[in-house]
Amino acid sequence: MNLTITQIFLFLFLLFALSRVILRFKSGEVSSRGLIFWGLLFSSAIVVVIVPELSGKIATVLGIGRGADAVIYTSIVLLFYLVFRLYVYIQDIRYEISDLVKKLALKDIDEKKPSKSARH
Repeated sequence: MNLTITQIFLFLFLLFALSRVILRFKSGEVSSRGLIFWGLLFSSAIVVVIVPELSGKIATVLGIGRGADAVIYTSIVLLFYLVFRLYVYIQDIRYEISDLVKKLALKDIDEKKPSKSARH
């Protein structure tokens, strides 16, 4: 098996990315669900980089002409999914920030109101 320079570079990069996921899982920064998702993603990419003919076989099964096209289509779908997840996450954070700002503003108003005993 003769690997090209590009394959070697991609293999090393994907191995590095996979190691980061594992380390972040061990430190508690990535959930087990995230470990499975990213682990499968990077592991699959490593297999396709090392055995590029495999993407052609998968493309044939899916009815796609070339393996490279299958990889691109899959990547686009995955990116759309990740963008959607980020959008939902950002919306949730926006709501939480808005709610927190309202609560802090109301708390600030309550603290600045003179008490009834102070008026007399």
